[in-house]
Amino acid sequence: MANADCIVIQGSNMAECHPVGFQWVAEAQARGAKVIHVDPRFTRTSAVADKHIPIRAGSDIVLLGALINFVLSNDLWFKEYVLAYTNAASVVNEDYRDAEDLGGLFSGIDPKTGHYDTSTWAYAEADGGGPVSGTHSSERHGSEASARAAGDQHGSGGPPLEHANVRRDDTLQDPNTVFQILKRHYARYTPEMVQQMCGIDPADFDYLARAITENSRRDRTTCFAYAVGWTQHGTGAQYIRTAAILQLLLGNVGRPGGGIMALRGHASIQGSTDIPTLFNLLPGYLPMPSAGVHDTFDDYIAGIASKKQKGFWTESDAYAISLLKAWWGDAATAENTWAFDYLPRINGAHGTFQTATAMLDDDVDGFFILGQNPAVGTSNGRMQRMAMSHLKWLVVRDLSLIESATWWKDGPEIATGELRTEDIETEVFFLPAASHVEKAGSFTQTQRLLQWRHQAVAPPGDCQSELQFFYELGKRIRARLAGSTDERDRPLLDLTWDYPTDEHGDPDPEAVLAEINGYHLTGPDAGKPLSAYTQMRADGSTSGGCWIYTGVYADGVNHAADRKPGREQGPTALEWGWAWPANRRILYNRASADPAGKPWSERKKYIWWDEEQNKWVGEDVPDFPVDRAPGSTPDPDLGGPDALAGDDPFVMQADGKGWLYAPKGLLDGPLPTHYEPQESRVVNALYAQQTNPSRVLFPRRDNFSAPSADKPGADVYPYAFTTYRLTEHHTAGGMSRWLPYLAELQPEMFCEVSPELAAERGLEPDGWATIVSARGAIEAKVLVTERMTPLTVGGHTVHQIGLPYHWGTGGQGAIVTGDGTNDLLDVTLDPNTQIQDSKTGVCDIQPGRRPRGAALLGLIEEYRARAGVTTETGNERFTVAVPDTIESTGGSTDDGGPDDGGPDDGATKEH
Repeated sequence: MANADCIVIQGSNMAECHPVGFQWVAEAQARGAKVIHVDPRFTRTSAVADKHIPIRAGSDIVLLGALINFVLSNDLWFKEYVLAYTNAASVVNEDYRDAEDLGGLFSGIDPKTGHYDTSTWAYAEADGGGPVSGTHSSERHGSEASARAAGDQHGSGGPPLEHANVRRDDTLQDPNTVFQILKRHYARYTPEMVQQMCGIDPADFDYLARAITENSRRDRTTCFAYAVGWTQHGTGAQYIRTAAILQLLLGNVGRPGGGIMALRGHASIQGSTDIPTLFNLLPGYLPMPSAGVHDTFDDYIAGIASKKQKGFWTESDAYAISLLKAWWGDAATAENTWAFDYLPRINGAHGTFQTATAMLDDDVDGFFILGQNPAVGTSNGRMQRMAMSHLKWLVVRDLSLIESATWWKDGPEIATGELRTEDIETEVFFLPAASHVEKAGSFTQTQRLLQWRHQAVAPPGDCQSELQFFYELGKRIRARLAGSTDERDRPLLDLTWDYPTDEHGDPDPEAVLAEINGYHLTGPDAGKPLSAYTQMRADGSTSGGCWIYTGVYADGVNHAADRKPGREQGPTALEWGWAWPANRRILYNRASADPAGKPWSERKKYIWWDEEQNKWVGEDVPDFPVDRAPGSTPDPDLGGPDALAGDDPFVMQADGKGWLYAPKGLLDGPLPTHYEPQESRVVNALYAQQTNPSRVLFPRRDNFSAPSADKPGADVYPYAFTTYRLTEHHTAGGMSRWLPYLAELQPEMFCEVSPELAAERGLEPDGWATIVSARGAIEAKVLVTERMTPLTVGGHTVHQIGLPYHWGTGGQGAIVTGDGTNDLLDVTLDPNTQIQDSKTGVCDIQPGRRPRGAALLGLIEEYRARAGVTTETGNERFTVAVPDTIESTGGSTDDGGPDDGGPDDGATKEH
């Protein structure tokens, strides 16, 4: 980011939420870079940006799509880059129909489920045959993938293709080229549409469009940065895809000062997806096996990548076998297919919200809460707390008695009478946790950088690190099972569970890092750490707990702890921490040179081909076969890394190219398309299809949605709200509301409203306001501020209310408490990532404090009655005539859980 000439921060308040990383934005700005902040609120980021552009929450694809149209219409795309390095020239099969043809739907739509037969989006074969297929026919239908939450399992290498031998038209004139489809798809995304749908003035759009295009060429680069303001939407994955398309067209991927920064960082958020806490991924973004799909190891490996496709993802068998060897050691053999059957098979979506609904249905006995506070920090907080009341036991590990540990005696439902402490049978165990300064280990942040935390002090009393807790728990379980002959106990008993411990019984975290890095198990190097993931083998001769981290412990040295000062090394600072994979600081950096291997410009010189040495050299570790010369055209039938041509910089993709168009892998469209959020007062002006038809729905009486657009009752909830976080508080407050030094900086829950909205509703500065949604009602102190800009959208004024989400009611020992914003949110999920739509919602706001006790429920119900809310409201799949393009494949229509009954039960009815 420090090398960028323009930085667009959208979907993030980076200065407040990622202040340490923001120093590099400030450095770029000091060098002359333009910084533009696109956000519904004027924030501390806006205050130091060159330009703040207010936007209606939930409309970002319209803006980004219009920028794509601007680039294409004005011939501002980076032609040599796009032709050589993207799939612009790839030809899509003739059966494909775009959202422009079908009112907002794509070909292959299933009228029963709202999901797609994605085979209709495939490339055309080079030899004139049919569409290029995937490996498993079962992977083609979105309803099956959504039911298994398989949409985000392609993280490292993209979805598999049988081969990369696709038809191309390098003139880009064929109407079925990706380039021509892209032009048609975004032709109606215009500055006028941006004004109509986003509320952005044409002059502001022109400023943004010119800033990014004038700073995207051979000698200049633009960077985009986002955080959960993009991800937490029902089309969140497509938000980021739209930015990726734009950056590829501008030639900004794989180059210094370019790319897209997914802003993460605190509490190893990146690390917890690399070595995942996600139910559907294994370490290194290998997919979790699915029942009925991956019944054998060969089925599983074939489902990850075809050996006939290009790139390093074809070596996933070596990554998977090395992982199984790390976990089960000598018990993982070729004869038992490397203990593959020790892995569980997932049989559906088992995310946070599916688990909560399963709790409510009494299908879950016990639950661990580790470093989270769902009673406060998760969408539809009431649903979360009610779900915990159905458990037999609950374990909470945290620093303080957070609301998720005390809801059974001081939660909002106790106050309303919905729950009575004496009736709750959940047995709650609280186990004190060690803080980040009381334990050693690595954390992985925004730029994929592993950094080592050294333990500063010992944890007090009974506090334990996660490592010690789980190691001890594992030992106790294995002791209980000792001598068991039950086959289902073998995976636990055969685990390699032998970490060295210190005098306090705490496992050595460096030993765990070394296991994650991996070892040679046989041959002359047996026992030595692996130095690169390319050393992993599929014959059981290597082990490694996460292939993308291989090299962090090369030569037996903890490179996450590297701390060489910047003044003593080059600009890339390769000896400060360790970035996965291979300590590479910019992914796909082969694209920083032209097809002939020469830097695009001296100013942006990064990786280049050295004719004398016959290899790639530069400021970074080359992300390419180091001896693969520019102009190389190996036989594509070779498959794997050997099939990569000299101009295939996207080495993890099946065809070596950056994808402007996704022929498979996404569940809701091959191109990002604007749909309105689940709750919106705005009619979709681009398509007759109002909302994402593939979104995951939970039509339940504890998860009502408000009427949207121009539906009857929509005016009962006339205002939009969006959620955000503050510098002074940490997520759900567990690390800040218990500390007086932080709590006094932001002592009360508040809402931000514009002066115009305050006048309209009679809200007084520093007075109280009650905010009501279809799920709940909260109170907040009023902050009247011009930072909230009323927008004109579709000829109407749209007021947006800003709500921080750090407060909760209850929590023993908290310095400050307050109503929780997430009680207002519904649960609707992105079909690809299963993430919640928590950045948009509709509400009413009135002056004064909310009612207490049962009267609060009466207020919420009175609003629902006036709006005519039922479980059907907002949950229709289609608002456009559905083409009868395919026969129904019988995919599941059960999105998240059944309705819990009642006179207006409409949960089983699909529209």
